[in-house]
Amino acid sequence: MLPLEGVTVIAVEQYGAGPFGTMLLADLGAEVIKVENPAEGGEVGRHVGPHFFGPGNSHFYQSFNRNKRSITLNLKHPEGMAVLHELVRHADAVLDNLRGDLPDKLGLTYEHLKAVNPKIVCAHLSAYGRTGPRRAWPGYDYLMQAEAGYLSVTGEPDGPPARFGMSVVDMMTGLMTAFGLVSGVVGARASGKGSDVDVSLFDTALHNMTYLATWYLNGGHNQGREPRSAHPSLTPSQLYRTRDGWLFVMCNKEKFWPVFCDKIGKPEWGQDPRFRSFKDRLANRELLTVLLDEVLGQRDTAEWVEILGGAVPAAPVLDIAQSLENPFVRDSDRVADFAYPDGSSGVRMLTGPVRIGGETLPTRPAPALGADTEDVLGRIGIGPERIAALREQGAL
Repeated sequence: MLPLEGVTVIAVEQYGAGPFGTMLLADLGAEVIKVENPAEGGEVGRHVGPHFFGPGNSHFYQSFNRNKRSITLNLKHPEGMAVLHELVRHADAVLDNLRGDLPDKLGLTYEHLKAVNPKIVCAHLSAYGRTGPRRAWPGYDYLMQAEAGYLSVTGEPDGPPARFGMSVVDMMTGLMTAFGLVSGVVGARASGKGSDVDVSLFDTALHNMTYLATWYLNGGHNQGREPRSAHPSLTPSQLYRTRDGWLFVMCNKEKFWPVFCDKIGKPEWGQDPRFRSFKDRLANRELLTVLLDEVLGQRDTAEWVEILGGAVPAAPVLDIAQSLENPFVRDSDRVADFAYPDGSSGVRMLTGPVRIGGETLPTRPAPALGADTEDVLGRIGIGPERIAALREQGAL
């Protein structure tokens, strides 16, 4: 029994942020019914290249939609909206990740749906929120990173501003929306009354500035970029050169510093007045970087990981291929084969990050466009004749 079994989510979603959030819900047992407009060839993520398993089945789409179901439904058609209402009557939540002004126009808010199901939770993921001067603005991850300050603290001090290599704001916002949705469902089941839940890319990006924001708001400190991806105040907590590459070391507690010194053959540095405390090491960080580069440069990265592993927080710097071929990943259940229902060759992908003790999480690949339309609609009493009529009318 997975924790979200018995929870049904209608997902009016596209691209990355919304699908990422609902995928995490589906991993934990929720039935996520993905609503896709057949007139548009389904959601845009199906067509994001450059890598495809087939038409309308991109690697990108598969990466954000495992364990879901797909129905075709045109919400701009009156009969399509009528079908949505019938689905909502049997659902716990509706999630959309549309431009902020669109949920109200499409009738996806609690105000529009409460007459159908007073317990429905309507989760809205937008760029800038559903209120305020930017409610109708489109927006994407990299824009949020730019405006929320991320680029100003990423990269080397003498280089240009740099974004994260991944769409980290999309994924954080998807997770935040899933958290808000589940919280809303818990509340609705207790009170009998649903609600709107709003999360935006911008608010999530801004909120994740955490202590950097507090430093500025209370002390006026405007943090910039640090060399070698260093922590702004804790040292050593940065990149160091090895004989064949790079090693990231994080002595983020004082207890790790003397252990690190012993492991690298420099026990005397543990009590050196220049390096004894975080404050001392920060004042002498440039010198310490030179000294540690010299020592760590005498061995390969893998050797240092073997020496330091389990005693001092350290990690090798790997590329994408190396990270996935890492035995710690390869020899575990962090990657799995997601088999298609017809038994044809499936998709090899990452599994979800949440483990539920004693339970096997589902490993279904993302569904084909409209693959579950007849089954999902049949369960709520829409039979073959009406389905055929809806298709003829352009509602499905």
